[in-house]
Amino acid sequence: MRVHIGSDHAGFELKNHLVQHLTGAGHDVVDHGPAVYDAVDDYPPFCLRTAEAVTKDEGSLGIVIGGSGNGEQIAANKVKGVRAALAWSTEIAKLSREHNNANVVSVGARMHSEEEATGFVETFLATGYSGEERHSRRIEMLARYEETGELPPLPSS
Repeated sequence: MRVHIGSDHAGFELKNHLVQHLTGAGHDVVDHGPAVYDAVDDYPPFCLRTAEAVTKDEGSLGIVIGGSGNGEQIAANKVKGVRAALAWSTEIAKLSREHNNANVVSVGARMHSEEEATGFVETFLATGYSGEERHSRRIEMLARYEETGELPPLPSS
């Protein structure tokens, strides 16, 4: 599987670990940076490039990493067609794929051990979308809103 990955300074070490780990596991990993540690770099350039690459590379998935993962998730979700989920447990990583068909996972490098974060990513990559009608319907509502800006109708009571 092709995996796009990007981080900021806070996620730099975890990103490098994951690039090595995932490559060793047989994944085709594309590193969107940073290439060198810079204590004052900003996450948007790296996360936006990672997210854009996922939308242009059918069947690929993405990983964005920062201190908390929050800003990185927000940045990735600005890219049309991205459904980025912040993972803080293996269960959340699994559900983000099964229920939301997330195509990018965000991880907070300062929030989890390297082992925990690696587990979240492995679970995310190994889990497929359930395809259940209720989940597909919800994803379609969001995609339609993203495309048109029109709110979905409220359910009738």
